[in-house]
Amino acid sequence: MNPEPDLKEILWKAADKLRGSVDAAQYRDFVLGLVFLKYVSDASGEGAFRVPEGARWTDLAAGPDSGTIGSRVDAAMDAVMRSNPPLSGVLPRLYGRDEVDQRRVGELVALIGDLRFGGDGHRSARDVLGEVYEYFLERFARAEGKRGGEFYTPSSVVKVLVEILEPFRGRVYDPCCGSGGMFVQAEKFVLSHRGRRDDIAVHGQEANERTWRLAKMNLAVHGITGDLSGRWADTFYDDGHPALQADFVLANPPFNMSDWYRDESDPRWRFGVPPAGNANFAWMQHIVAKLGPAGVAGVVMANGSMSSRQSAERAIRAALVEADLVACVVALPGQLFRSTQIPACLWILDKGKALRNRVLFIDARAMGTMIDRRERVLSDGDIGAIAGAYRSWRDRAYSDVPGFCYSAGLDEIRSHDHVLTPGRYVGTAETDPGEEPAADRAERLTKELFAQFEESARLDQVVRSELGRLNG
Repeated sequence: MNPEPDLKEILWKAADKLRGSVDAAQYRDFVLGLVFLKYVSDASGEGAFRVPEGARWTDLAAGPDSGTIGSRVDAAMDAVMRSNPPLSGVLPRLYGRDEVDQRRVGELVALIGDLRFGGDGHRSARDVLGEVYEYFLERFARAEGKRGGEFYTPSSVVKVLVEILEPFRGRVYDPCCGSGGMFVQAEKFVLSHRGRRDDIAVHGQEANERTWRLAKMNLAVHGITGDLSGRWADTFYDDGHPALQADFVLANPPFNMSDWYRDESDPRWRFGVPPAGNANFAWMQHIVAKLGPAGVAGVVMANGSMSSRQSAERAIRAALVEADLVACVVALPGQLFRSTQIPACLWILDKGKALRNRVLFIDARAMGTMIDRRERVLSDGDIGAIAGAYRSWRDRAYSDVPGFCYSAGLDEIRSHDHVLTPGRYVGTAETDPGEEPAADRAERLTKELFAQFEESARLDQVVRSELGRLNG
C-alpha cells in the first residue's frame, strides 16, 4: 500500500523547499533525516526508539527564532543517537552549517510538522513510516538518475528475486546493499507468510558512506536488526563478513565496474581470475564464496555476463556451469532501470540444486508495462509467472513453455559454448491453431501490397489517358 496522496504531496513539497539552497547530493538526507526525527517523536509510545527531553518535535517547534533552528535539529539528532545505540553515527547532522539557509530549514520543519506518524488503526506508525521511506527512496532515485542506481534497485526486480528464492528463514546477505531494499523485501516476504522478523538474520556491506548511513536508517525504520559491518568499506578490498556462510544472497552489483580492487591471488577466484576491466564475475565468485552448503543466490547482472566472449569471463562462466552452480537465468525486459539503459538479467546460483546438471532458462523480455516514456515495471502477474516457472522446475512439476521457459541439459549448453542467453534455448511461442503463421501472413501481405502497387499503376495510366483525351 502506498502512502496517502496528501502525505506524498507534503513530502515532495518538503524536498522542493530545499532545491537550489542545498546541494542536490544532500537534500535527500535533509528530508529523510527530518522525517525520521518526526516519526520517533510521534511514535515514542510504541517503544521503538527512546527520545530524550529536548529532542522531541514539539521542542523544536517551541524553540526561539528560526535563525537557530538548524543547530537545534543537529542537537536533537545527536541526542536521539546517544539514546539509541543502533542509530549511532547514522542520522544526518548538517542542518546548522553556515552554508545552509536557516530560513529554508525552518520552513521545512514547519511543513514536516504537519505529518502524523501515530498509526491509523490498521497500520502502526512504523508501517506508515516504512511506506513513506520507500516512496521517498524511489522518488529520489528517479530524480537523481544514474546516481540513483547506486542506492536503489526497482522494487519489482527485487520482488522477483525474493519470490524465486523464498527466504523464509536463515542468513540473508547482500555484498553491495545500497539503501537496504533487498533486506526490506525479504522481511516483507517473511511477514506475509506469517513468519517473524527474527526468522532471518541480515548481513550486508556498502562502500559508499552516505548510502551506508541510508541503509542503516532504512533498517531502523523497518525494525530490522542487521549487521551492515562497523562502517562502509569496499567488499573486494575489505570483506566485512569474512566467515559468513549465507543461506540466501540477494544482490544487484554495479554493472560492468571497471575500477575495482583486484588481487590475483584472492582465494575467492576459485573459477578463474576476473578481468581487470570488468568486475561482473568478481561479484559472482564473491557471492558463491559466501553461500553455505545449501545456499542459493539471486543476482542482477548486465546482459553481457550471459554471453561475453572475453576469455576470462567466458572461462569463468563455463566453470560455474560445469560446477553445476547455475540453476536459472532470466532475461529481463528493457527499461526496468531508470538509472541505466544497460539490459539486465538475473542469475540464480544454487549450491544445493535438487535438479542436477540442468539449467532453467526464462525469457521475460516481453513482460512489463511502461509507466512513462523511460521506465517499465513488472506487474504482480509477471512476477508470479517468472517465480512460478522457477519453483515448478525446482520442485520437478515443470513443463517447457515455448517462447518463455526451457530446461536445458549440460550437453546442450556446451553445444552453445556455455552462452546462457535464454533466447537461444526457449524457442518461439506456439501460435493459436486458428491463427495464421507469421511467415504465411508476411507472404500474404507482401502479395497484397504488390497487387495494390500494380492496381495503383493501372489507375494512374487510366487517369493520364482520360486527361489526354479531354485536353485533346
